Amino acid sequence: QLQASGGGLVQAGGSLRLTCAGVVSGRTFNNYAIAWFRQAPGKEREFVSSIDWSGGNTDYSDSVKGRFAISRDNDKKMVDLQMNSLKPEDTAIYYCAADAYGVAPRRAEYEYDYWGQGTQVTVSS
Repeated sequence: QLQASGGGLVQAGGSLRLTCAGVVSGRTFNNYAIAWFRQAPGKEREFVSSIDWSGGNTDYSDSVKGRFAISRDNDKKMVDLQMNSLKPEDTAIYYCAADAYGVAPRRAEYEYDYWGQGTQVTVSS
């Protein structure tokens, strides 16, 4: 199971830190690439950021590049998404997902095998 946490209500320009933790299908969390996706009301779910199993390779959507930073601590079996300079358009439910092909960060939803339950992020203007 994947557990996403850290969401909340913040003013524009503020920061939040999301955490994804868990054990995936009996394999160690550390073998998986992890991604964050988000879904705003009335919109399709979209890719936000991903990180490979080692933490050595990361990827970001253009809309968050330079504002968000993804990292992982394999000793703690957690992946964090630090979100800075938040905008109202960042408001969404944020989901973390695990990809068994852990060697490269990928963007497509269908590549991801396991999903967490989501955490709400609301940015007020």
